[in-house]
Amino acid sequence: MSHFSLQYPYALAIILLFLICARWCPARTQAIYFPHVHALLHSGGSRSRLLDVLKWFGIVSLLVALTSPVMTREYKDTKKRGRDIMLVIDSSGSMRQYGFDPNNPFKSKFDVVKEVLADFVKQRKNDRLGLINFADAAFVASPLTFEHDFMKSIIAMQRLGLAGQKTAINDALVQTYNILNKSDAKTKIAILLTDGEDTASRIGADAVLKMVQDGAVRLYTIGIGTVNDFNAPYLKALARAGKGKFFAASDRTTLQKIYAQIDAMETSKIKHKKIVQYEYYYLYPLLAAILSLLGFIYLRTAKGVE
Repeated sequence: MSHFSLQYPYALAIILLFLICARWCPARTQAIYFPHVHALLHSGGSRSRLLDVLKWFGIVSLLVALTSPVMTREYKDTKKRGRDIMLVIDSSGSMRQYGFDPNNPFKSKFDVVKEVLADFVKQRKNDRLGLINFADAAFVASPLTFEHDFMKSIIAMQRLGLAGQKTAINDALVQTYNILNKSDAKTKIAILLTDGEDTASRIGADAVLKMVQDGAVRLYTIGIGTVNDFNAPYLKALARAGKGKFFAASDRTTLQKIYAQIDAMETSKIKHKKIVQYEYYYLYPLLAAILSLLGFIYLRTAKGVE
């Protein structure tokens, strides 16, 4: 944003003094501008309107220079304090169950989760997001990225059975922490979603709990389905070790509210620093004033013009 202004516009009021003096005290006009110019004047010079033009142009230019014309340009230096968030989703065989969405009972739990995740990604304006899909094994479906449209495309491409039928929660968390530990983000978050309990991990629960507790990652855990579907005590222990929170979702609406709650708790902050640049233009009218008044002196003295 740019705008032109005069820093001292009231300096233009001085022109009134010159006008008054030109009208009521013409004999002193020369002394006001150039106290010693009378010693340089030649008698008998021819009168010229050019003198008046130079004189008043020089005066007005000098007053314009005194107002200090300035062009102000304002910039906003936006500093985004986003977070790195890994979304960790269960794609085991149990996620094929229907009835999780009361409005569309023929959608599987996995399809509903993908839709809710896409809405969550849409809300993350300044965060890097990544996706880990796990079942028998865990694989990185998307590395951390700011390209949220790409991320939504990756979520839509996920299919059941890509990683097997069992549930490897611990292995998925090890993959997640390996990625986030390499990140230099100030805030690192992992959101684990599952509808079962660990049946396929090569890493034990104790080792994972210690890793989560020692890590600089905030871990949220979400169990979906009925309370008998997932291992709530273990998910609670993981969330507690990760300084996060455990949630349980029995249907689509509850799951949407959970992700909205996490979104509210992990809102990104944006800092704006205003930078103001000033470009001064007083030199141009000042130069014009000097040249005009020098021309005035030259004509009055060397050429004898009055």
